[in-house]
Amino acid sequence: MSVPYVLFVVTNAAVIGPNNRATGFFFPEVAHPYEVLNRHGVAVEFCSPQGGRPPEDGFDATDPTQTEFLDTKAYRRLGRSRKLSEVDVLDYDAVFIPGGLGPMVDITGNPEVQDTVLRAWNAGLIVSAVCHGPSAFLGVVLDDGSPLVRGRHLTSFSAAEEDGYADKDVPFDLEAALRAEGALYQATDPWQPKLVVDGRLITGQNPQSGTLVGEALAEALGQR
Repeated sequence: MSVPYVLFVVTNAAVIGPNNRATGFFFPEVAHPYEVLNRHGVAVEFCSPQGGRPPEDGFDATDPTQTEFLDTKAYRRLGRSRKLSEVDVLDYDAVFIPGGLGPMVDITGNPEVQDTVLRAWNAGLIVSAVCHGPSAFLGVVLDDGSPLVRGRHLTSFSAAEEDGYADKDVPFDLEAALRAEGALYQATDPWQPKLVVDGRLITGQNPQSGTLVGEALAEALGQR
């Protein structure tokens, strides 16, 4: 049996908003899903819009999963992420977009990212994201002209979580934007884990949801 592969699409954005807030990918949203996938024998490869070393945010040295990730070969590969334009998503079994505020800068509305998501979806792959990562789905239009998210159950970083956290930094409210494209949005209390699985679409609400997303991805890949 062949080893399943997941392509992580990670932001290159190091700053966001009018106050030049430092950002990047949110560290636990890569480390936690990776730990689960690795434990289940799922291979992970990293890419980003520009390639190279993606900026990091939110590292917690008291979290053993995050500190252990620093010593993995996967973290070394992440530091030399492939350029998205040089990657074919059809070489993988799933695509996953971690969050952080960075995706609101260079993932949202990025034609290459949108094409990657659309090709993955049309090919029957698993499409997944966590926190601000579902911003990658905005503007993705299916062949019938409908938005990818229309009529589909999903979650993302909520308006309640954004309020007082980064509402002065982000260019728009992600929850509202997903709802505007017809998503059947769900959320739980701020900063509590939340997973939504709607067929091949797997989403998590916030940094606390990364492990749940990893488990759902591993389970879905194991059933294929």
